[in-house]
Amino acid sequence: MTAEAAAQPDFDLAALTGFLKGRLSGLGELRGLERLTGGQSNPTYRLKGSAGQAVLRKQPSGDILPSAHAMDREFRVLSALAETQVPVPRVWLFCDDPAVIGTPFYVMEYVEGRVFHDCALPELGAGERAAIYDSMNEVMARLHQVDWEAADLSGFGRVGGYFTRQMRRWSRQLELSSTRVVPELERVRDWLTDHLPDDTETTLCHGDLRLGNLLFAPDAPRAVVLLDWELSTLGNPLADVAFNCIAYHSTPEEYGGLLGLDLGALGIPAEAEYLDLYYERSGRNDRVSAFHLAFSLFRFAVIFEGIAARAKAGTAAAENAEQVGALGVAFARRADRIIAERA
Repeated sequence: MTAEAAAQPDFDLAALTGFLKGRLSGLGELRGLERLTGGQSNPTYRLKGSAGQAVLRKQPSGDILPSAHAMDREFRVLSALAETQVPVPRVWLFCDDPAVIGTPFYVMEYVEGRVFHDCALPELGAGERAAIYDSMNEVMARLHQVDWEAADLSGFGRVGGYFTRQMRRWSRQLELSSTRVVPELERVRDWLTDHLPDDTETTLCHGDLRLGNLLFAPDAPRAVVLLDWELSTLGNPLADVAFNCIAYHSTPEEYGGLLGLDLGALGIPAEAEYLDLYYERSGRNDRVSAFHLAFSLFRFAVIFEGIAARAKAGTAAAENAEQVGALGVAFARRADRIIAERA
């Protein structure tokens, strides 16, 4: 993420200052804040205090879709993962009182690091690129090996039947947020609904596990924080894995993908090699299928349709939301093609 020092918050800074006073010893007295850009969903700010820094993440203002932008869920899962092998920031405070800044929010530690949104990693050398992908792969395998019951995450989601519930949810989200008709998106939705797999395995899933949601050390190709847990739940791990592989099925113009690039020359593993490494680390025998890939592309497309809707309503979290929202059509077409070629 990058900072926008001039951006003004859409809430009463004095009210936030008064609320935080004396509550966060690691921050001290709030002296200022700046908007962090890069995310499309929940507005995020770096807080500058007399004793240190912190990060505030809040629900967007205005009307939101049911179950979306759940700050309480993010806070809960980050708290639960604090003592696991999954790299997450320490969370310090949660507030669900809208009287403070208008929406629920939480405060977590500020961690220095690098975020890469272009999956080709043009600013790095081949060796570092390979290490970045290896580290992302390892974080994903660690996440799916978390004992979610021991981590006190019972009730964080339902056990089994993940894809059935997800298709209901994202089909409903499409109905609520779409501002246009996308034939490919409707066709993919119908095919997925008719080809739901039997899925009983349940792990903790991130829901948005991609390169841009990992923070890497400033001086090493090592993931230090997995960000943006809004979509996390108990579910089928192959949904995470397939979503993590979307870059292999999208072009550089489509959200910084890899399709069409010489991965060998770049030092980036091919999709099959990357998946084999995950299978080995996680010890699983089941594999990512056309359904998993099409489902992940469909879900991403619906998310982009929601961004487009927020841009139209003027409540989007990022300035380029209108441009990014147009990607819903591109990802719907990618999903449609995978079904046609692989199913």
